[in-house]
Amino acid sequence: MTPKTDDTDTVSDPATRPCILCVAITGSVPTKADNPAVPVTVSEQIESTQEAFEAGAAIAHCHVRADDGTPTSDPERFARLKEGLERHCPGMIIQFSTGGRSGAGAARGGMLPLRPDMASLAVGSNNFPTRVYENPPDLVDWLAAEMIAHDVKPEIEAFDLSHIFQAVKMAGDGRIRGPLYVQFVMGVRNAMPVDRAVFDFYVATLRRLAPDAEWCGAGIGAGQILLNEWSIAAGGHTRTGLEDNVRLDRKSLAPSNGALVRRAAQLCEKYGRPVASPAQARAILGLRPA
Repeated sequence: MTPKTDDTDTVSDPATRPCILCVAITGSVPTKADNPAVPVTVSEQIESTQEAFEAGAAIAHCHVRADDGTPTSDPERFARLKEGLERHCPGMIIQFSTGGRSGAGAARGGMLPLRPDMASLAVGSNNFPTRVYENPPDLVDWLAAEMIAHDVKPEIEAFDLSHIFQAVKMAGDGRIRGPLYVQFVMGVRNAMPVDRAVFDFYVATLRRLAPDAEWCGAGIGAGQILLNEWSIAAGGHTRTGLEDNVRLDRKSLAPSNGALVRRAAQLCEKYGRPVASPAQARAILGLRPA
């Protein structure tokens, strides 16, 4: 693995600048029946994230689960997870999910007063495998305002091309504080598939509309390794983890979140990109110090 460095030098050349690795530890969908390594309890999540942190992850994308394993937006559980990650993964960027599988309406942002470093923000609606992922404009505006109020940087979840345009518009009129950080999500069934030409167009479009934006690629299922490689090779950042993919390959389950992070770190080495330390990631994204 290309080692993380401790300085905050962000390097100007996209081909050699540090690559931020995000680990999506749990999500709302995977269960232990899918893969026993999926961390569900807060203590399991802390342990799994610590391994991923030591493997090179600078961002932890966090969902929480209720006692029965179902997704929840319970602020108390988010608070316990945040406290544990701050203790065991010093400096790691903590990113909470405001996704719609865990709650509805204002409940989706009920954890934002805890002031995580970042939170996900979907700025438009789209189809999911069995339902519509609803993000009405008034809810999006409220979540964005809560993030400004509590100094939380949004990670824009772009499930569709229109979401890139909407994020740029919101940054332009002050509803989102820039520079933008946009994640291209590909491979969700009934949404944008994993397609190289579309990926390249996403990158070019964001560069044209928001030249100062940073971006990240996230692929679902078998698309995870593809998005990891495309993003790293193109000078962006990338997301991995058991939320998006529970397998190493068709025959093997991923043994941990850490294993998926190590795989992404190996791709960084292949393309000559150092893995960003938490301090470097904070500098790249313009976040407050840990």
